[in-house]
Amino acid sequence: MVFLTLPCWIRSRGPDRYWKVQELLKHARHFRGRKNRCYSLAVRAVRRAFVYATKARKLKKRNMRTLWISRIAAATREHGMKYPALMDNLTKSSVQLNRRVISDLAITEPRSFLSLAKLARARQQEGFRAALGDGSEPPGVFSRVVMLQ
Repeated sequence: MVFLTLPCWIRSRGPDRYWKVQELLKHARHFRGRKNRCYSLAVRAVRRAFVYATKARKLKKRNMRTLWISRIAAATREHGMKYPALMDNLTKSSVQLNRRVISDLAITEPRSFLSLAKLARARQQEGFRAALGDGSEPPGVFSRVVMLQ
């Protein structure tokens, strides 16, 4: 639509306002009472709902991480380890899996999780052996010799 004169352009602001109101009321349709029909009440309610939604996205991430950790801890205790030891030894073993994937493995593929637990346990035992040494050094001295070729 081409506006050739200023009065036509000024008069055309009405429909834009209508669609703006409809867009806001669309977000308020599921509210109870007059908040889903009256624009002035709906503005406040929708703004408040968006604030809650923003905060809830962070809370959801936090809750999901807690859930994953508790699932991994439960599966780890079945194999005789503790959660911090498993995660620490998996990172030392260069396993690049996040908590969500490890949690899914613990639930859906217990054999794969068992292999991860065995890998972490082997890494843990290797660390203990390296800390104890081969007996040539006095106990209490932690050293790891790196061989360069």
